[in-house]
Amino acid sequence: MTDRRCCVERLKSHHSDTLPGRNCFQTDSIFAGHLGKVSIFARFFLRRALPTDNAARIGGAPRCCLQAGSESVGYTFAAMELAGGFNARFKFASDQSLLVYFDTAKNSGRAQGQPFQSQITLQANENVRKLLRLLELEPVPGVRNLHPAYCSLLVKFDVLRLRHEELEARLRQYLARLEEVKLPMPRHVEIPVCYGGEFGPDLEEVAALRGIETEQVIRLHSSATYRVYFLGFAPGFAYLGQLPEELVTPRLATPRKRVPAGSVAIAGNQTGVYPFATPGGWRLLGRTPTRMFRADRDGLSLLSIGDRVRFTPIPSERFAELEKKWA
Repeated sequence: MTDRRCCVERLKSHHSDTLPGRNCFQTDSIFAGHLGKVSIFARFFLRRALPTDNAARIGGAPRCCLQAGSESVGYTFAAMELAGGFNARFKFASDQSLLVYFDTAKNSGRAQGQPFQSQITLQANENVRKLLRLLELEPVPGVRNLHPAYCSLLVKFDVLRLRHEELEARLRQYLARLEEVKLPMPRHVEIPVCYGGEFGPDLEEVAALRGIETEQVIRLHSSATYRVYFLGFAPGFAYLGQLPEELVTPRLATPRKRVPAGSVAIAGNQTGVYPFATPGGWRLLGRTPTRMFRADRDGLSLLSIGDRVRFTPIPSERFAELEKKWA
């Protein structure tokens, strides 16, 4: 097999592990496939343009991708034990990114076979936030971007300055210090919502699926305090959890081509607010006049990771007043 074919086959096998599925990797690895597509071809160009010793550093790929006929891999993705019965596992996400994934020791190695929602734990997300905070306070040279998710942190790096195994070694030092990290006190944010009618076209169907009245759906949804696990999908879209068990409902079989901005929706045991008009498959319960993302606002997004959120029911008249006031 030629050098180039070896690279392609190896990278295909790594990326196949991060294809969207029904588990935490569905969300946590969704960035990975997009991050690596262009850089694969960039690596081929750089290997020809740079001396051999520099080319060997690009991306920290398995060595057989860089030397034909070699069987040396040089990267093991070994798990690291943490306090509280948790593990941190390192997963190749692309040639320029590494995924740090948190799960309980008893589930390590079996996460891919578990339902997505069963793996979301508060402690795993706390570990994600602690690692994120450490890396923000003490940046690692060569790290470009950090993408937190429910149970993982995707670390994108400069392939000319770091290799996967070098980054893992640095991250292990940070992980050993997680217990000393003090997270800031969460902000509490209230979001007004007008439920049902034209704003919540799926409210009655959710009630029917769950065998309860629409008023109870509203009462349950607005009575919980939700945690912002992470932001993704679109600027300002916060993944909030977890829904009361009585409201857990699968997403729509066929996504809508357009979901209006401000729509408050649920899917599985998650809830969230669409900041812009986009396609979407979550079930719509209502709408808020609150602007979730503003280019003229400090921080841009209304919500940040770790915030606590409650939804407050309002009538349509109040919605119209607030929409005009906050336009």
